[in-house]
Amino acid sequence: MEDQLVYNLFDRGVENIYPTREFLEKRMAEGKPLRLYVGYDPTGPTLHIGHGITLLKLRDFQLLGHKIIMLIGDFTAMIGDPTDKSAARTKLTKDEVLQNCKKYQEQAAAIIDFDGENPAELLYNSEWHGKMSFADVVELSSHFTVQRLMERDMFQKRLKDEKPVYLHELMYPLMQGYDCVAMDVDGEAGGNDQTFNMLAGRTLMKDLKDKEKFVVATKLLVDSTGKKMGKTEGNMIALDDSPEDMFGKVMRWSDEMIVPGFEICTRIPMDQLHEIEKKLSAGENPRDFKLRLAFEITKQFRGQDAAQKGADHFQTVIQSGDRPDEIPVLAPSAYDIVSVLKEAGFASSNSDARRAIEGGGVKVNDVKVEDISQEVQSGDVIQKGKRFFVEIQ
Repeated sequence: MEDQLVYNLFDRGVENIYPTREFLEKRMAEGKPLRLYVGYDPTGPTLHIGHGITLLKLRDFQLLGHKIIMLIGDFTAMIGDPTDKSAARTKLTKDEVLQNCKKYQEQAAAIIDFDGENPAELLYNSEWHGKMSFADVVELSSHFTVQRLMERDMFQKRLKDEKPVYLHELMYPLMQGYDCVAMDVDGEAGGNDQTFNMLAGRTLMKDLKDKEKFVVATKLLVDSTGKKMGKTEGNMIALDDSPEDMFGKVMRWSDEMIVPGFEICTRIPMDQLHEIEKKLSAGENPRDFKLRLAFEITKQFRGQDAAQKGADHFQTVIQSGDRPDEIPVLAPSAYDIVSVLKEAGFASSNSDARRAIEGGGVKVNDVKVEDISQEVQSGDVIQKGKRFFVEIQ
């Protein structure tokens, strides 16, 4: 068990450890609990599977007796992290940020423990950033050069494309970096896209505290095109997705995502992970492994019962083509099929609804819709594709 926990911490889903793996191993060998954190800027109303990956890394440390912090970046979210952005983020108000993070602790509690003998801490970075004076910010900025801040790829691309780079975006790594100083932590974990910001914290810890902060940069979950899975790319799996949706979304992943998915989104034993990789390389059917991956991910983030519910729904509705036991009810404002598809959330526009109908993907009472002007009535069951059902009230 201990070997598995150590493997999970140092190897599982880890892209890099700063300053070195040996440094972190030496700190852990001292036998004193380390204090580390992951920061989450509440730019959306739910945590997603990308956040889940770093929460699992916090859990790895927590299981080994270390002190973990979930930091809500309620102040930095108002600035807006420019990482990987081709344009400045839309600014958020304090009220919007606080509304966004209302469910964060509840969702995170499915992964890390906020109770018990070694509870996780929940902190907000407005506690210290909100008290900083302009003189404090100027002093903080003296630890970085413009050249270093401008070397980031997205800023270079914006300059090349003659797009603006705003001063507040350059300030973001300073603000995020100061978090670790304010909390006086030993280390930080986060996705490898946050490496620049996390290393900015290393700089400040060294300069202001004369302390070496370790950084664990985790691998990102990317789709078949190499794009990060998340709300920006529109392929997000939210941690509050229904079991059916979570299971189904994983089943739509490309086969190339199976092994990385098992590695960074689950905690199945390492020998099983390696066996799956061998079997896939030997040409075994990837669908069977994807079914297990969907089950393990749904179980990891929603629990065993939810995973079984998602699997049963997938088998009944998707594989067998049967209707689900529970179908949502809609009282539409108009009864033409195009309007119904839009109001049910099955189409984003009239043209999107028409394309679905013309493509043969819409049925009323199990009969394919041929006419885009078809009317429906109370009691009709509308189906789009294999997964989406609604009953007309």
